[in-house]
Amino acid sequence: MRFRTTILQAGKTATGIHIPDEVVEALGAGRRPPVRVTVNGYAYRSTVAVVDGRFMVGVSADNRAAAGVKGGDEVDVQIELDTAPRELSVPADFAAALDAEPAARATFDALSYSNRSFHVLSIEGAKTDETRQRRIAKSVTVLREGRPR
Repeated sequence: MRFRTTILQAGKTATGIHIPDEVVEALGAGRRPPVRVTVNGYAYRSTVAVVDGRFMVGVSADNRAAAGVKGGDEVDVQIELDTAPRELSVPADFAAALDAEPAARATFDALSYSNRSFHVLSIEGAKTDETRQRRIAKSVTVLREGRPR
């Protein structure tokens, strides 16, 4: 489905696309469907969320840069239901740390894709090895306690 909208911006960096109610209804997969969004020829995977009673899809800084857009831009959006499995590549050092802590591994494996992705992206985003190791340790501690974050 295609529609034209403005990329909404809240605060300095939070941006998103309002998805019309009729588009979400036409997707036929409930109120939080997994979707593939294409903006300016750049496609990414996301999930529709309900924010202040409106259907929204976030547009991260990386996705904005790749699509060449910013908050306030008017854009054509292509959105479709994304039924492909959500696969996540867990870095070897994080996987080893999880395997050393069975409770942390069990919690991690039971998390939703987005919560698992939160941990992996945090670790992969570290600029130094020291920061990476600190983030791995923090994730393992949180997960060992049975918390998602």
